[in-house]
Amino acid sequence: MNYYSLHHKSPNTTFKNAVVEGLAKDRGIYFPENITPLSKDFIDNISDYSNHEIAFEAIKQFVGDEIPTDILKEIIAETVSFDFPVVKVDDNIATLELFHGPTMAFKDVGAKFMAKCLEYFNKDNDNEVTVLVATSGDTGGAVANGFLSAKGVNVVILYPSGKVSDIQEKQLTTLGKNITALEVDGVFDDCQDMVKTAFLDEDIERTLTSANSINVARWLPQMFYFFFAYKELHKQHKDLIFSVPSGNFGNICAGIMAQKLGLPIKHFIASTNVNDTVPNYLVDGVYSPKPSKATISNAMDVGNPSNFIRIRELFNNDLELLKSAFSSYSFSDDETRATMKKIYENSGYVADPHGAVGFLGLKKHGLKENEFGVFLETAHPVKFLDVVEETLPVKVEIPEQIKKVINNTKVALKAATYEDLKAYLMK
Repeated sequence: MNYYSLHHKSPNTTFKNAVVEGLAKDRGIYFPENITPLSKDFIDNISDYSNHEIAFEAIKQFVGDEIPTDILKEIIAETVSFDFPVVKVDDNIATLELFHGPTMAFKDVGAKFMAKCLEYFNKDNDNEVTVLVATSGDTGGAVANGFLSAKGVNVVILYPSGKVSDIQEKQLTTLGKNITALEVDGVFDDCQDMVKTAFLDEDIERTLTSANSINVARWLPQMFYFFFAYKELHKQHKDLIFSVPSGNFGNICAGIMAQKLGLPIKHFIASTNVNDTVPNYLVDGVYSPKPSKATISNAMDVGNPSNFIRIRELFNNDLELLKSAFSSYSFSDDETRATMKKIYENSGYVADPHGAVGFLGLKKHGLKENEFGVFLETAHPVKFLDVVEETLPVKVEIPEQIKKVINNTKVALKAATYEDLKAYLMK
C-alpha cells in the first residue's frame, strides 16, 4: 500500500515511510492510494469473528506486506487487549465505551498500534526516532503509555498549560524514562503548529515523527471501534447512526474509513463544543479555522482540525456529497452540563463532558423510526473529575489505572515559543 500527500507536492511513499515521517515534506498529511472494500460475506458474518480477527481484516490492506502477518497479528493482540462495551442509555441510543484501556481514553488503541509498528520498523536501526506529539488532553497520556520504554524511540509531548485536566497532566508528565513533557504557554493549536514547524526545520538533525492522528498508524486503527460496535448491534438494529465527539476529527474520519470498507453505517455526526469550524463549514461552505476556545470538554478544543482534509478527500471534496452522509453540530458548556444531568437522571449513567456532547449530537440530529444512535464515550469520567462531580450528585471511584499515576510528581519543561522546542530538540 502506498500513500500520497494531501498537498500533492511530495512523492508517494510506503506505509513504513508514512509512519516514520508522520508528515510529508510538503507539510501535507498522508492518505492511502486505494481503499478496497471488505467482502460482503465478512461483513454479513462479522459476529463469527473475534475482535482480533476483525481488526486484522480491517487494517491489513493498509499495512500491506511491510509487516509480516504473524507480527501484525501480535501487534493487534497487544493493541486490542481490553473490552469495548456498548451500554444502552435510552430507548434508541447507546454509548460505545472506549475508555477501558491503560490510560482510560480511546487513544490507547491508536497509540499502542503505532508504537509497536514504529518499534518493528526501528528494530535493526541504531538511530533513535523522536516522536513529537501535541495534545489537548488524552493523546499525551495514551502516547506516553503506548511508547513507554519502546526501543530506539524518544517521545516529546507538547501540551497547553492550564488547559488539560489534572489527571491528564499527571498521565503525560510523570512516567519519565523515554518520555519528556513540554508545557506550552498557549492553546492546543499552538502546540500543533510547533510540531508541524519542527518537521520542516532542516536545522534539526533528529529523525522526527508524529504520534498525533495525522500519523496513519495512529489514525487508521481507530476504525476498529466501529467494526466492534457494528458486531454488537447489527442483528438488532439495521440503521446505525454514530455521533462522535470531535476535536482533531481523526476518530470520526476513521469511522468513515470503516464505512468505505463496507460497514453499513447510515450516517455520521461530528459533535463539537464551541470550537465550531466544521459545523460552520457545513452551513456556508467556507472553511475558516480560528483560534481554539477553552471548554469543559478540553480534548475537543481544536480550532483547525487536521483530519478534516482527509474527510473531504473521502467525499472527493464534494460538499453536497459530504453533507448527505455527515452532519456536524456545536454545543456550549451549559448545554453539555445540562445533558450530563439529563443522562444521569434518566438512566443513572455517568457521562463525561465529551460523551455528553456526543449524546447532544444525536438529539439535535434526530433519530427516525428504525434508526439507532451510538455516541462514543471517549474517556472515563475520572479524567474530568472536577467537572463531573460539580455537575452530578456522584463521587467517581478512582480506577486502578489512575491510582498508579495520581500521586506521582509532575516533571515538565516550559516552552513559550517554537524556539524553545527547537532548542530542546537540538540538544
